[in-house]
Parts: sequence; C-alpha cells; structure tokens
Amino acid sequence: MREWARLESGLIVCSTGPEHVAQLEELQRVVFPTLAPEERFEARHYLRHLELFPEGQFCVVDGDRVVGMTSTVRMDFDFDHPDHTFADVIQGGWLTSHEPAGQWLYGADIGTHPDYRRRGIARALYATRHELARRLGLAGQLTVGMPSGYGAVKDAMTADAYYDELVSGVRRDPTISAQLHIGFEMRRLIPGYIRDPVCDGYGIVLVLPADREVRFP
Repeated sequence: MREWARLESGLIVCSTGPEHVAQLEELQRVVFPTLAPEERFEARHYLRHLELFPEGQFCVVDGDRVVGMTSTVRMDFDFDHPDHTFADVIQGGWLTSHEPAGQWLYGADIGTHPDYRRRGIARALYATRHELARRLGLAGQLTVGMPSGYGAVKDAMTADAYYDELVSGVRRDPTISAQLHIGFEMRRLIPGYIRDPVCDGYGIVLVLPADREVRFP
C-alpha cells in the first residue's frame, strides 16, 4: 500500500489496491444513495481501474476501514465543446475513457463516508490528485461537480439562474461551493450530465490549474 499522506487525525491517504475494492463498492452505495445504480462503481470495476491507470486511484483508510475514495483518468478536453455525460467518462464503470497521454487529470468521483465528514478527507484527496497531476506534468485537475442543492429548488428557478447565482457568489451549494473553496474554477453548466435527482441531472465543469496551490489539511 503506497502512502501519500497521513492526516493529523491518523487517517491515511493511500493508493487504492485490490484489498480495498470490496469496501469501495459498499462505500459507493453509502456515499451516492440517489445515484442510478448503473452509474456506481463495483468491485470488479475498481480492479479494472487498477489495470488501466493504477497511479490515479486513491482511498483514505482508518486502520483497515476504507472511509474515502476517488477515481481518476487522464483525458484531453475541448473546452469549446464541453458537453458530455458521466456515462461517457465511466464507460459502464470501466473507465475506458482513460487516455494515457491526456493532459488533464479528470476526477470521475470523490466521496467520504458520512461518519468521517468534516475531517479534511475530501481536501486531502484533492491535494493528492493535485500532487499526481504535477508529477505527471499535466495541465491540472478537471472534474464535473454536481450542484447538489439545485434539485430542491428546481421548481422555483432555472438551472441557469442557479448557476449565475453561484458565479456571482450570492448562493452557496453543498458540493460546488466546497470545490470552489479548494480552488476550482467554474467553466460551464452541463444539462443531462448524470442520473441523479439531487442535481436534476446537471453538472458544472470545474478546473483546477496545476500551478495553483492545494494544501493538505
């Protein structure tokens, strides 16, 4: 198990290994309960990720317990034509969208067990991804965040209006605002990105350039 960082709480950020995959499958169900089941990773998928791009897979452990995770691929990205879907990225869970020479580290997902939230796990995973992007000489991190507060207000406002309020800073979102705090920049709202009612299917393209600092908690 390759260790990337040890947090003050004693939690360890490490490279994902075959010994973690069964717990990661269960963690997907806990962290993403409203996500369409076919858009969650299973143990068999994680094993394939380790064959495709082993250095891009990370988890956080408390002893033998897996309490956080993130999966990534390398990818080139056309910012002039950013529309795509989560299904395009995960390819049935197998992450075969991975481009070995891609210039961006695309974060397919990130999650923390509810019992361990507010302990710096997400920031530690973002920081680890950033360290990897720099080691590989990439342009930085790219992801599509779920505006998880929009589903609750979708009958009162459009997604475009919600996005504009996030850009102007007059609205906070449980997911996107946390990612902006890490250092990500919003680039574009994408409809029909993911099958999850908490964001009414919308995603927001987020970019974190490699020259920006992301510190471990």
